[in-house]
Amino acid sequence: MDHAGDASLLQSCGTADSLASLEDATAESTANESSEEESACSREEQSNAKVEQRIHTESGATARPNSLSLPVKGTDLWTLHRDGEVKLRMGESGPEAEPPLTVNQMFTSTVQRFGNYDALGWKEGEQWKTMTYNDYYKTCRTAAKGFLKLGLERYHGVGILGFNSVEWFIADIGAILAGGFAVGIYTTNSPEACQYVAENCQANILVVENHKQLQKILQVQDKLPHLKAIIQYKDELKEKRPNLYTWAEFMKLGRDEPDAQLDDIISSQKPNQCCTLIYTSGTTGQPKGVMLSHDNLTWTAFVTGQYVSLTDADKLQEVIVSYLPLSHIAAQMIDVWLPMKAGGVTYFAQPDALKGSLANTLREIRPTAFMGVPRVWEKMQEKMKSIGAKSSTVRRKVASWAKDVGLQTNLNKMELNGNLSRKPLNYRLAKRLVFRKVRKALGLDRCTRCYTGAAPITKDTLEFFLSLDIPLFELYGMSESSGPQTISLPDAFRLTSCGKVIPGCKTKIFNPDVDGNGEICFWGRHVFMGYLNMPDKTEEALDSDGWLHSGDLGKHDQDNFLFITGRIKELIITAGGENIPPVPIEDAVKEAVPLISNAMLIGDKRKFLSMLLTIKCQVNNETGAPEDELTPEAVELCRKLGSNSTRVSEIAGGRDRVVYAAIQEGINRVNEKATSNAQRIQKWTVLEKDFSIPGGELGPTMKLKRPVVMKMYKDQIENFYKEVLTPTTPDNPLPSK
Repeated sequence: MDHAGDASLLQSCGTADSLASLEDATAESTANESSEEESACSREEQSNAKVEQRIHTESGATARPNSLSLPVKGTDLWTLHRDGEVKLRMGESGPEAEPPLTVNQMFTSTVQRFGNYDALGWKEGEQWKTMTYNDYYKTCRTAAKGFLKLGLERYHGVGILGFNSVEWFIADIGAILAGGFAVGIYTTNSPEACQYVAENCQANILVVENHKQLQKILQVQDKLPHLKAIIQYKDELKEKRPNLYTWAEFMKLGRDEPDAQLDDIISSQKPNQCCTLIYTSGTTGQPKGVMLSHDNLTWTAFVTGQYVSLTDADKLQEVIVSYLPLSHIAAQMIDVWLPMKAGGVTYFAQPDALKGSLANTLREIRPTAFMGVPRVWEKMQEKMKSIGAKSSTVRRKVASWAKDVGLQTNLNKMELNGNLSRKPLNYRLAKRLVFRKVRKALGLDRCTRCYTGAAPITKDTLEFFLSLDIPLFELYGMSESSGPQTISLPDAFRLTSCGKVIPGCKTKIFNPDVDGNGEICFWGRHVFMGYLNMPDKTEEALDSDGWLHSGDLGKHDQDNFLFITGRIKELIITAGGENIPPVPIEDAVKEAVPLISNAMLIGDKRKFLSMLLTIKCQVNNETGAPEDELTPEAVELCRKLGSNSTRVSEIAGGRDRVVYAAIQEGINRVNEKATSNAQRIQKWTVLEKDFSIPGGELGPTMKLKRPVVMKMYKDQIENFYKEVLTPTTPDNPLPSK
């Protein structure tokens, strides 16, 4: 594999070692990707409040199609049951009319066409090893027989808890072939969070990566009545236990089993039955099990592959690097199903990919398509700028000239939908001097499609890469839409837009306001079957006409490009793509620190979470305005802590170290219960006055008006993110930027 060559001119663009430190775009960055959440580009928030009011009034008076009714198996578009069947949203022509396939049918079709082509690649020591499609399919069948031998029941889960690997793929597909559900579990989940998913899907088998992940399961094993076996696929077992197997032992079980039972199960499978569960978080409550059918996966892979012009392996094999969490629908679609449909090859990054090794993997593998959450692209940008600033004056001038040329040329190309008849001479010169070397240094010299999604990305980052002749194509979708709904293309993209709807699908703006902003709704064969055993949540997401209501606000421009303008619900999406419901965390802080009156979590499009806090104080009886004096309760609490403060002004701004230490201790207790590192509060401050109705922070019903607070306390919020050092947590130590 080629490595980056001479980097003399690259220094001026800051590309050398530009991926050396992506550590805080952690694997959890995409954890719990969007149920009603996976907005890729949230902007233009000034119109949110009025649209939200129109769409979800307190009286519930907004006209929406009638509620769902109990379906008869296979006759309706949705189901709640693990053994349910749905009516496929077939059309009479075009992509909608494509014959439905099971996962096995798509897989065997690929094996027939591309059986001798490499399917998977992984690194052992310094050597890359590969597996062909023929061996890939055979190994998945062996795993399926192993699962059946261990007692996997029809429509029960196989939970997979670990970093991306060959074994992850094989366990996933093996579970599906054996008639079970493939269920990814985030590696950052707490034991309790793992328990919830395993119990909800009635997992018979759990596949874990290593001893660390095994310990989580052993802590809750007694609370999992359906669990029959655990398989550890990396490292040696540190202790022998009943029904605990190494990967080698598990595969031997499968090899010794006859094929008849598996063949019978495969032949009985239907495209409209569930095969995969994606667990996503909402604004409140437990994660929801998104039921995806065989057809959801195979049809979405078909139409998406065609839309983005993936090439079949016998023409030019597509090359993918797998590093984003596979419990996330985006990673599954991009790493597993799209390559399978086209006969592409997926190489696995190292577990420490986002701590630095991804840079080397990209340069060695040189992918033809690459998906990065915004934080990955931002870390590249930060590193490149940092290195570029140290370059000589001449190199900086050359780089600046090239970037100006690149940005203008690509903006012109964008406006002309890719129909730039002839590239300007200065662009061709800049490409030779700078752009090609930049791509080579990043490992993207063969990459014709660089994607971003799962969280909002700034226009600054988009323009930075566009100026280097690396357009980032935004995409948008949800777990409930099997991944993509809209995708930007090289000849059809706009800055800050998430692109156009994929073929065979529809986008509707529900109840738009005068500016065209409304709730984004989806229709197509990619729309999920329903939430497992959750009728209320399913009814919230799907109307009786079958439209999926995203909970996101957006509008179309005159060319039908979709722009996300906000979110109806208050879910925070961090820069790394983590979806975080703020209310439970805010409530936990108020419970842990009784001195706190109001708490507002910050973190949308940010690298980490922070929080604004107010102290319980007296309220003016006439005006309702907060006063400086503490409430008697607050004074007493201060006394117990050893503080003599009686006013907010004696505490705010760090003036009372005793109170600040107590608040930090309370926040530490909340952080200890966080389900992932990204859900920990890294910074906080106490404001000079409490939130109130006359102050504008609270609505008539005392509901927190988040957009107002964001504007009022903009300076304090920006101060959280101005620090030179990246915040650290005990479990996630990060070096300086």
